[in-house]
Formats: sequence, C-alpha cells, structure tokens
Amino acid sequence: MSNDPASTVPAEAPQAPRVSRREFDALFAEVSTWGRWERADRGAWNRVTPAHVRRAAALVRDGTAVPLGLPWNTRPGPDNPRPALHYMSDLGDVEPPEPATHKDFLGTDYHGKSVSHLDALSHVAYRGRLYGGHPAREAIGADGARFGSVAALGPLVTRGVLLDLPLVLGTGWLEPGRAVRATDVLAAEEALGVSADDGCAVLLRSGRFRRLRERGPWDVGAASAGFHVDAVPLLAERGVSLLGADGDSDLRPSPVEGVHSPVHALAVAAMGVPLLDNLDLEALSAACAAAGRHEFMIVVTPLNVPGGTGSPVNPVALL
Repeated sequence: MSNDPASTVPAEAPQAPRVSRREFDALFAEVSTWGRWERADRGAWNRVTPAHVRRAAALVRDGTAVPLGLPWNTRPGPDNPRPALHYMSDLGDVEPPEPATHKDFLGTDYHGKSVSHLDALSHVAYRGRLYGGHPAREAIGADGARFGSVAALGPLVTRGVLLDLPLVLGTGWLEPGRAVRATDVLAAEEALGVSADDGCAVLLRSGRFRRLRERGPWDVGAASAGFHVDAVPLLAERGVSLLGADGDSDLRPSPVEGVHSPVHALAVAAMGVPLLDNLDLEALSAACAAAGRHEFMIVVTPLNVPGGTGSPVNPVALL
C-alpha cells in the first residue's frame, strides 16, 4: 500500500470541502463551551442528570443487550500497527496447592485504530490547551493527567442514537474518505425516525467492519469515513454529551489545513465531549433494524485509572 494518504482514498469517495485554519479556529470558538460548568473536568457530561438516565432506562423494552467493543486484537496489520498484548502468565503449574489456576496478562497502547476505547478530556489539546483552556504542559505529566482524567467521568449512561448511514443510503458501507456532513446527519435522522438531543450519545456507523470483512484491511489512519467539521455545529446545537463511531469520528484525510484530527479537537478540546473510537456497530445495526428503532440505552464503564487519558471499553447498548 502506498504511503501517500491521498492514494488510499477510493476514486468513488467524493472530495470533502476544504477548510482553512482560520475558518477552523472560528468554528472552534463557535462551538466552545469553556467556562460553562463548574465541574470542567467532566465537560459535556455535566449535561447528563438522573432524569436523563431514567429516560434512557425507559428505552429498554425487549431486553436485548448488544456489546459494542471489538475483540482484543493481537494481530498486526495495516489497520493495527500497535497490536494489543495477551499472553498466559500461569498455566496451572506455578502455584502447587489445589485448585490450579490459570492467569493471563493484557496490555495495550489503546489510543489508535484497533482497540475500542474512550477518549477523556485530557487526551486532546488544541493550540497547547486542553478543554477549558488548561495549558497541556502543566496539566499532563509523566504521572498522567492532572485535569480531565478518565477517572473524573465514571460510568456513562444515557440515551444513544445510531446514525446508520449505509442503511439510509442503501449501501454496504461508506467508502474510506467519504465525508458525513450536516445534511447527511439531518437526512439520516429523518429516514431513521430518530433525533439527537440534549445529553445523548450519537454513534455513527460507516460500515467499516463490514468493508473489512469483504474487502480486507486498509490503512484507516490514512483513509476513513467520518464527520466533516461542518456537522459539528449541528451536534453542538443539539447538546450531545458523547460521540462515537466505528472509526474515530474523524474524516480522513482531514479536510482542515494543518489539523490531522479536527473532530477530535472540536469535540474534546472545544465542547468537552468524550469520544468512543473503533466501536463494532454491525450487531447494533442489525438489532436496531429488527426492533424498528434506532435509539437505545447506552452504558459505558471505563477503567478507573487516575490520571488516565482514556480507557479501553466494551460499551453495551440495551434495547
């Protein structure tokens, strides 16, 4: 595969409108919620109250539980340059008294394209500042994050909506490089009979893992479907508290001059919205289609890592 990111974008993927750095900075200021909440380390999650959780629980009707996390991926590939680790540390012959036990080790550099994970507010800085204006060099050290740690978020429970773009468009998947724009979000909401609103989680399905099964792996860091930045003001206006995708929410190649992950910058650093990356949304797509509804209760329980910039997760959608 070529190292030129542009060469990895299929010819049928429409060219995304380019955005200058000046335009992007204006957009960052437009959607920023800096100074809005006393608990700044929780960012947009301050929107979610017990009433939001009760509303989400009321969406559980038939009791279907759909896990959204990927299998632990230890095999290297173009879409997994930093494989996770899993090895046995005890095969039952280390400790002599009965009963025998079997133990294993897990390890991962999880921020990337292959592990389902949550990005906390300490994960992304723009122009040297974390969400709320905290200088990144002061807030992040060798011992971890002193602001915006994943431990500040705790369990995340709210109403979730699935924007199943391939279903709406009648395709198996969105081709890598396909921009999901504000008009696409509105069209998907209308077609699916669902709407993002205050405190909810929005999950974008591009069909990445169906394409992977049928076409094989590719360098998703160079080319992937995702939100164009012009969709972010709509999500900000709706008051979303969590954003996720079967990619990492960002369109790649980036349409923004000098910013490789503009949706990360806008969501995490400007809006205080945590991100869920690399979700497996294929089973959820099928479950929502079978149920005839694309809203559900979502439960995310990140590891309690003081100073952590995020966490591997296996979220669950409950219908």
